Amino acid sequence: MREDQVVVVGAGMGGLAAAIDLARAGCQVTVVERGEAPGGKLRQLPVGQVWIDSGPTVLTMRWVFDALFQDAGASLSERVPMRAAEILARHAWGEGGRLDLWADPDRSQEAIGDFASAHDARGFMAFRRDARAIYETLEHPFILAQRPTPMGLVARAGGLRKLWHIRPFDRLWTALGRYFRDPRLQQLFGRYATYCGSSPFLAPATLMLVAHVELAGVWLPEGGMQRLPEEMARLATQLGAKFRYGTLVEAVLEHQDRVSGVQLQGGEVLPASQVVLNVDASALARGLLGKGVAKRVPKVPVGARSLSALTYSMQVRAGGFPLVRHNVFFGKDYPSEMEDVLARRRLPQDPTVYICAADRQDDGGTPDGPERLFWIINAPPDGDRGPLSPVEIDACTQRAFQLVQRCGLRVDPSAATTMITRPTDFEGLFPGTGGALYGRATHGPFATFQRPAARTRLPGLYLAGGSVHPGPGLPMAAISGRLAAAQLLEDFPSIGPLRLTATSGGTSTRSATTAKRR
Repeated sequence: MREDQVVVVGAGMGGLAAAIDLARAGCQVTVVERGEAPGGKLRQLPVGQVWIDSGPTVLTMRWVFDALFQDAGASLSERVPMRAAEILARHAWGEGGRLDLWADPDRSQEAIGDFASAHDARGFMAFRRDARAIYETLEHPFILAQRPTPMGLVARAGGLRKLWHIRPFDRLWTALGRYFRDPRLQQLFGRYATYCGSSPFLAPATLMLVAHVELAGVWLPEGGMQRLPEEMARLATQLGAKFRYGTLVEAVLEHQDRVSGVQLQGGEVLPASQVVLNVDASALARGLLGKGVAKRVPKVPVGARSLSALTYSMQVRAGGFPLVRHNVFFGKDYPSEMEDVLARRRLPQDPTVYICAADRQDDGGTPDGPERLFWIINAPPDGDRGPLSPVEIDACTQRAFQLVQRCGLRVDPSAATTMITRPTDFEGLFPGTGGALYGRATHGPFATFQRPAARTRLPGLYLAGGSVHPGPGLPMAAISGRLAAAQLLEDFPSIGPLRLTATSGGTSTRSATTAKRR
């Protein structure tokens, strides 16, 4: 068997990024994907006569994908035209009030001043400054590093005193109270913890960096989010990678204490010297890819799982409220919502509702006819323990519609063509997770260090995706794939080094080989 034969399991963001880097390094890459198209959690669903983006809908850190395409000799902007959103998100509260966050920070500061107070406007600028400082402190020594440890992070970040400023021992919700007097702003910025599937009442203030990432820019691909994985797969194919869709991997094979390939459903074996798994690490730990390799990664306790979701992909007429692309509707009791989902393990009695309006722009124009809406409500990650009852789902749905109606949005659910995805459905799509969409929750100062790194305990087996380091989200998953490729090529130097050029926020470039030399 040739040393450069690599199987990538899963065509999500991490698997696609790894396939691109490994193919351009000269590896013989085969990507095996159980679905019929690339994307993983980034997927579209057919509803009525249209397709609706029904996974991640917010694209940030564009520089990650610019660098990936640039290093492969391609142009992201030519393959995936996109524009920057002028309004990052529109927020509304059932008891009154509406606030836009703008790509222009001065406009956001002015809007917050008008919405809340001059004190909170000043607090926003301080919050934005500190969130950026946290991100910049962690970008190279943590986010782009292979296997960060607490002590290693202290050394690489410039000492304990500097690292203290990332506030790992403060709770996010408590920290936000020091910036904002208006509890609605705590609610707004606390919601960024849910981008990692976590509660702002349990997550460290370090997650302020998520706010920086979004405040730095949100991008809207022409033709929908699915364009991105489609073009990544096309680029990997042009570099020599082969794709096999509709193909299920049943087991990772090992021989003489190292990877030897994968076994497909039906018994076919694909020999490989290296395997990159772009699946949730929980699937591996629970033995769903073979009992022999289950011990190679730690299990995620049920109580440490991140949030799941109840989602609605619908085609319906909507009016009243001036929707933009990204909209968030808040209830009155955010602590109770998190308690319901993570402690009481039930759908929230007072849900937050996110709506992506795919046919809306920043100008407030209303489509002439039914439009595509994608709703997300937080849900407990118990999809492997049995389905939610139809009565509970219907009650939560009614509460969600009542909330948006109080905010002014007119939607007739009886006239909607709707497809609902439940935690049990997510467990079916991503086995071993219970429907958790973000791997391990980021609760407590050390939770993020408990995510697996790219290299596993089995030589030749590597991990990528949102459940491993550096974490969930489209750009982070893509970074994980690049880290997996770099680690693989470092471990097998005869294949050849991986050259990386654009490495930091799109603002600096350098020539590097593998992560060891970063």
